[in-house]
Amino acid sequence: MKNSRFDATVLTLGFAFLYIPIIILVIYSFNASRLVTVWGGFSFVWYQQMWSNQGLMDAAWVTARVAVISATIATVLGTLAALTLVRFRKIPGRFLFSGMIYAPLVMPEVITGLSLLLLFVSLNVDRGFWTVIIAHTTFSMCYVAIVVQSRLLTFDRSLEEAALDLGCPPVKTFFHITLPLILPAVLAGWMLAFTLSLDDLVIASFNTGPGATTLPIKIYSQVRLGVTPEINAICTILIGLVALGVIAASIATKRNEVRRQRDEHAAAAG
Repeated sequence: MKNSRFDATVLTLGFAFLYIPIIILVIYSFNASRLVTVWGGFSFVWYQQMWSNQGLMDAAWVTARVAVISATIATVLGTLAALTLVRFRKIPGRFLFSGMIYAPLVMPEVITGLSLLLLFVSLNVDRGFWTVIIAHTTFSMCYVAIVVQSRLLTFDRSLEEAALDLGCPPVKTFFHITLPLILPAVLAGWMLAFTLSLDDLVIASFNTGPGATTLPIKIYSQVRLGVTPEINAICTILIGLVALGVIAASIATKRNEVRRQRDEHAAAAG
């Protein structure tokens, strides 16, 4: 009983330490006062000011485009990498390939951003919108690969084998049998990659260029000069988008697990 109370207390303090500052930020985004630490009443005035701030809106548009494009590319490459790791276990260099896939998970973002910067400089590539997309694709692809790989490891291959025995070509089998069954995991991987790209600061700051300032970089540059209520408003919206992405990915993963259990029960009953 004492251990359970201690665990509950520690857990409560941990969550309070993590989320109370976020809650305070969200509350003060509706503050009517220009002073971010003095409550002046409830108001949406700073959200209106935020929409008229062209610099913030341009950065938000860049961030949205980078997140969508990089998440889509990372999903395609991550899914192919997961298929390779699961289906081709005896290919030469598989151990090295898997290590390269998992490396960005444990690699500090500073090292990843700096190494990509050195790569672009050595190739004489001008940094800008597409270099940020390449950088975000590089580090988010591994997360997609892990999510899709976990689904493929529990995938019932008898469905594919039945389609192949009936004369369905391998490519058509993948798009009509395999992909629909692993689609929840693929969508969860996309949402995770989108969320990671949306709030990345370190890697983007190394690889950005003129006209490619993302929203986290814009927020960081303005916060260094002092926190304004507009920053609270845009951060609240960013928190909401990230929360929606995490919730959507969790729901997709849960549905994927429920579908897998239902398929296993149906196969056992058959």
